[in-house]
Amino acid sequence: MSLLIDHDGAVTIVTIDRPAKRNAVDPATADALRDAFTAFATDETARVAILTGSAGHFCAGFDLGAVGERRYDPDGPGPMGPTRMLIEKPVIAAVEGHAVAGGLELALWCDMRVVAESAVFGVYCRRWGVPLIDGGTVRLPRIVGQGRALDMILTGRPVPADEALRIGLADRVVGDGNALPAAIELAKQIAAFPQLCMNSDRLSAYRQWDFDIEGALGYEAHAGVAPLREGVAAGAKRFTEGAGRGGSFATKTE
Repeated sequence: MSLLIDHDGAVTIVTIDRPAKRNAVDPATADALRDAFTAFATDETARVAILTGSAGHFCAGFDLGAVGERRYDPDGPGPMGPTRMLIEKPVIAAVEGHAVAGGLELALWCDMRVVAESAVFGVYCRRWGVPLIDGGTVRLPRIVGQGRALDMILTGRPVPADEALRIGLADRVVGDGNALPAAIELAKQIAAFPQLCMNSDRLSAYRQWDFDIEGALGYEAHAGVAPLREGVAAGAKRFTEGAGRGGSFATKTE
C-alpha cells in the first residue's frame, strides 16, 4: 500500500506513504489518491480532508522511475492523482519537508497549506525538463500572483517556509513535526461550521474564475439561495440568543 487513510471524527487524513521515494507518486499511487478523494467527496460523514506525506516529507513529485509505465492522456486525469478534480468539500495540505514539482502541484490543489518551518517548495522539475501538467501553471499564479509564480516557474529555485508564508503560498507555519496536528486542529474548526453555507461560498470562490465579473457575481448570488433558505434563520436565532458574541468562533454548529 502506498497510501494510508485515517479518520478523526469528521476529518479524513490521506497520507502518501512511499518514504523510500520521498513520497513521489507513481501511477498506482495516483490512482489510489483519486479513489481516496472520490470516496471522501461522497462520504456524508466526512467534512474536511487532510493530505500529507509520511516520514517527514510531503511529496517529491512524480516518480521519474515510473515514467513510461502509463501513456500520458492530456484529456484524462492528472498524473499526480486528484489534481484535475474540483470536489465540493475542503482539503488542507499538511506539509513537512519537500513539496516540490508534482508535490507542489498537489499542495496547490488543496484549499489551504499548513507548513512546517523547515519545509521547502519548488518547481524542481525545471532541471529535468519535465513540465507542470497537474495545475501548477494555473493555480500557482492564482495563489501567489503572476510575477512571483513566474519567479518560481522559471528558476525552479527552492522557496522556504517563511517566504512561502510571505507570498501567500503557505497559510500557516508551525514548528517541525507539527504540520499534521495543526492541520487536524484547523480541519476540526472548519468542520464545526454550518457546511452548506461554507461549501457554497468555497465553491463560488473557485467558480468565479470561470466568468467575467458580472457572471461571477451572478453565480455567487444564485449559489447563495439554498444556504439562505436552509441556514440563515437558525444562525440568526443562535446569534440573538448570545452564541458567538464578542467574536467567538468556539460554538459548535451543525
